[in-house]
Amino acid sequence: MSRSDIVRRLRKRKIGVLMGGWSSEREISLLSGQRVLNSLKGQGFQAVGIDISRNFSDQIKRAKIDLAFVILHGRPGEDGTIQGYLDLLGVPYTGSGVTASAVCIDKVTTKMLFERVGIPTPPYFVIEAGADVAAVVAEAEKHLGYPMIAKPRAEGSSVGIELLEGRRGAAERCERVRRGFGDILLEQFIPGMIATVGVLVEEPLPILELVPRQRAFYDYEAKYTRGETEFVLPARLDPKVADKIKELALKAHKLMGCSGFSRIDLVVKQGKLPYFLEINTLPGLTDISDFPAEAEHAGISYDEMIFRILADALT
Repeated sequence: MSRSDIVRRLRKRKIGVLMGGWSSEREISLLSGQRVLNSLKGQGFQAVGIDISRNFSDQIKRAKIDLAFVILHGRPGEDGTIQGYLDLLGVPYTGSGVTASAVCIDKVTTKMLFERVGIPTPPYFVIEAGADVAAVVAEAEKHLGYPMIAKPRAEGSSVGIELLEGRRGAAERCERVRRGFGDILLEQFIPGMIATVGVLVEEPLPILELVPRQRAFYDYEAKYTRGETEFVLPARLDPKVADKIKELALKAHKLMGCSGFSRIDLVVKQGKLPYFLEINTLPGLTDISDFPAEAEHAGISYDEMIFRILADALT
């Protein structure tokens, strides 16, 4: 299908930008959604914003949309909930489907699949509901040592992450994370370059190196506070290492069954050993987000990036 055919078909459709939701990432989703909405309107498409609530079934039906641009960070967008409902309605949508979304939001399942196909990922332990937190932390300490990262099993944007630098207070901090977010992933802290690489319609984007100015790791504040993180594009890596990272990122994207766009986060130890952490099926699209910066460095404007994501949903 030619580009003009795609544009013609899209102009006949009412596009709903699904944003907001009720996760801890709601505010970021609203920022992403508004920017997407502005882009779609600027390109001449008929688009409406829908601030998704728990009554989303009525909201979507009332809007009478023909196509959905999903930009709901966290639940109910990144776990497959909205995608399943849109499938039932027969409304096409951007991004990954139900299965890929549900798998990728689960960091433990993601890491298990990484290990299965030889994608390097830091060693880890899981603290599940009902487990003795102190006992699991002690066992993890024997095998992983300190520092360790404690993170919720199914949250994004570095929400709830704790850096455990030693034994003192580690179990208590993990217990606090579990009370707030459920199951916990305890992961060995890998020192090195913090990096991320986007995949836009099956094509890896330039690798972005992230340099937090005040923090030991890329936490929520570093991600969403302007000026807190320096972007280095392309990342300062040997070309062969960069090519290998892109190859593995695309492999991860395809392994999980992702569609449209995704972003894979990693740490590069000693400038040459990548360790992949997780996949984001709905990465942020704000004016300070990683994914648009990578696209721009590749010569892809924001409007063009949005168009390609939308066209992928149509075709």
